[in-house]
Amino acid sequence: MCVALVLVGVKVWAWSATGSISMLSSAADALVDVVASVVTFTGVRYAAQPADREHRYGHGKGEAVAAFVQAILLAGAALGLGAQSIVRLVTPVELEALSLGIWVVIGSTVTAAALVAVQTYVVKRTRSTAIAADRAHYMTDIAVNFGVLAALALDHVFGWTRSDSIGALLISAYMLWNARDMANESLAQLLDSELTDETREKIRATVLDCDRVQGMHDLRTRYGGDRVFVDFHVEVDGTLSVHDGHAVCDAVEQAVAELFPKADVTAHLEPTGLDDERLDEQVARNDRPAKPH
Repeated sequence: MCVALVLVGVKVWAWSATGSISMLSSAADALVDVVASVVTFTGVRYAAQPADREHRYGHGKGEAVAAFVQAILLAGAALGLGAQSIVRLVTPVELEALSLGIWVVIGSTVTAAALVAVQTYVVKRTRSTAIAADRAHYMTDIAVNFGVLAALALDHVFGWTRSDSIGALLISAYMLWNARDMANESLAQLLDSELTDETREKIRATVLDCDRVQGMHDLRTRYGGDRVFVDFHVEVDGTLSVHDGHAVCDAVEQAVAELFPKADVTAHLEPTGLDDERLDEQVARNDRPAKPH
């Protein structure tokens, strides 16, 4: 947060000295980074709270909310800068102090790359959605800096005045594209999307490989920010005692939990051959294409 705030100040100073709309877009992107880092900090702290009376599944989705807010901020900045870039494209402005702007961009790029390296390490250790989204901001910042550098260099070397506004317009489009990806990823968590088919098959194979398990159905999965939630029905011999059935469930839940760094697994015990309404059948009916009229 502190580094991002310093970058905003430096870029605003460089923009005021050069008049570059590309530099302004980079400064705006850096300002979004500051706000996004504050949102990330708040979201991660909220997600780290243990389960309580009102949130028995924990607070993990706080990270997804933080990531979605970041996407909105980035998209808003991209649209605003895109509109300003179009105005400059129609009425170009001659830039000043281009050498200063170029050195500022180079320094900002090195700093942003260092931040991305640190956050990449943290994401690998924690798998945090909010920090991954924040890292995407700074990766965008690196790409933005390269765009600004190219625009300023073309203006400085060849005198292409419109290269600045064209660069800013391309940067705005790139920011918007990144915002879309961030929003899709966070919404997948907020709307309880299933894990991948490959992961679901791995869970299914793990359950069926457990001792005394004869079948399973109604597998449901979702990603809750700080952990994976998995629940399913496990089928066993109906003559097992309640004590033995409970032991089977414990073993199955432990086996599935070991597939993930952090998981909340719930197995529901059923006798094999029980004829009841199943979620799998409901899903199959809902996924079936409608008959033509």
